[in-house]
Amino acid sequence: MKVCVLGGCGDMAKVAVRLLNGEQDVNEIIIADLNVDKAEAFAKEIGAKATAVKVDAMDPKSVSGVVADSDVALGFIGPFYMFEKKIIGACIDAKTPYVSICDDYDAYLDAITMDAPAKAADVTIIAGLGNSPGITNLLAKKGYQSMDECRKIHIQWAGGSNEDVGLANIKHVLHIFSGHTLQWKNGKEVKVKTGMGRKVVEFPAPMGKLPVYYTGHAESVSVPRNLPGLDEVTLHGGIHPPYIAALATTVGLLGLTNTPEKRDKLANFFLPIENSGVFGKGGLDKSVFRIDAYGKKNGKSAHHTYSGVGHIADITSIPAVEGALMIARGQLNKPGVHAAESALEPDDFLPRIQQRGVELFFKE
Repeated sequence: MKVCVLGGCGDMAKVAVRLLNGEQDVNEIIIADLNVDKAEAFAKEIGAKATAVKVDAMDPKSVSGVVADSDVALGFIGPFYMFEKKIIGACIDAKTPYVSICDDYDAYLDAITMDAPAKAADVTIIAGLGNSPGITNLLAKKGYQSMDECRKIHIQWAGGSNEDVGLANIKHVLHIFSGHTLQWKNGKEVKVKTGMGRKVVEFPAPMGKLPVYYTGHAESVSVPRNLPGLDEVTLHGGIHPPYIAALATTVGLLGLTNTPEKRDKLANFFLPIENSGVFGKGGLDKSVFRIDAYGKKNGKSAHHTYSGVGHIADITSIPAVEGALMIARGQLNKPGVHAAESALEPDDFLPRIQQRGVELFFKE
């Protein structure tokens, strides 16, 4: 089996590459990155299975050429609002299945416009199989399926500022706390301001209680599209310590992050501060998520809760790797562009990632 990891030198992707290297039936790993020197150094570290190549995500021909003879491609190139649709198009052209950790709501909406070409090419695409979106979507589906009638699903995530993050992650945070996002209320899609809708959520230890806000992750647009009949689907996110989310919201309100160019500039300003450990002080080195499903079961009101915790790179990479391996092994063949909940079944997939060490908690 040959797997191509796009953006293979990123903090999240390195975990995926190491996981793939431990699979007996994976005999070749292509580490594709714009920084080929870095990719070559990482490939040398991984060993005989790994090969480094240069890829430019701005050039679809570069991407299609790199993934062309792979059994599946894994996508870690962000920010996804800039690259996801281009990469999906390139994978469709190469007829190579693709699984990404895409986490921007607007990137997901762009991605699903490629559904018909993916079906025509008989290519399976999963846009957003990390922790959020990804695990969160499947826990939402588990809650949906656990009831006779599910009416509301609230999805919440929180990141620890003492986790390893790179430039793309900083750009992502600035993006999801800037401008507007979409939520599902009273059975229809509504536009809301990011950084608003504050509420305090009790997450698993070590996070505990933390304020969270409307953010631009994809669950609130994908879940109501794929799980019919819901009155409400909301997505809130936060960061520990809480001042970081407040800072991201403030620079957004000031108009400092309302274009990709502005986000690039500000992210490069914040990166050395992040690397110095300033943001990590007082933060946690774990990230968490919690899903609350509300409805009726056996004629009674029901409230089911699902949550999880782990290092961000682990809980993001493990689902993506597992999904990619299922496709490459012929265990998953669903041509088209999918979110996690339209591609996978929770009771099949969640035990797979639990076996790899993802901690999940169910309260039904």
